Amino acid sequence: MRILIVEDDALLGDALQAGLKQAGYAVDWLRDGIAADQALTTEPYAAVVLDWGLPRLSGIEVLQRLRGRKADIPVILLTAHDTVHDRIQGLDSGADDYLIKPFDMGELAARLRALVRRSGGSAMPSLKVAEVELDPAGHRVLFQSNPVELSAREFEVLHALMLNQGKVLSRVQLEEKLYAWGDEVESNTVEVHIHHLRRKLSATLIETIRGVGYLIR
Repeated sequence: MRILIVEDDALLGDALQAGLKQAGYAVDWLRDGIAADQALTTEPYAAVVLDWGLPRLSGIEVLQRLRGRKADIPVILLTAHDTVHDRIQGLDSGADDYLIKPFDMGELAARLRALVRRSGGSAMPSLKVAEVELDPAGHRVLFQSNPVELSAREFEVLHALMLNQGKVLSRVQLEEKLYAWGDEVESNTVEVHIHHLRRKLSATLIETIRGVGYLIR
């Protein structure tokens, strides 16, 4: 899943980027509110980790603009503001969750998993389609109750398709969900991952809708 971090503190931003990459996310990192507002109008993120105190445009203003465009991207607001009034303001401005600095990276990753899960329409900690079960927290996949070894990219392709069960995702949409800025993407990368998933799981799990994309029914 592709995540946007908006944090102007270089040390914290670097730690967030490294920690979330280690957790399996594709991560873009921006350092001011104007750049974040522009990116959120064009890029399809699974979630946003947004600092309150940003230069040029505050995190609250970025959030209000995002919600003003009717965008429903999940947002976790990061802040040193810890009064009840501040928490109310953040949540009423459209934040889905709220973390007070300093915080634990494991907790942030767990909150992100929960937000992405709920935005995909599921409250369950794991996803299940037919005989395939995917556990985002444990980063594991079972087929017919047996563990299946997938590469990180194969896991993310499967995760995206299972989160969007019943919806067709194009190759471009899958690439946008899987790769951060600067990542090299070969023209047939998605097709290769789909081929491997069919071989490792089931040949009929992922349908190709010719000229459109891929689908798990």
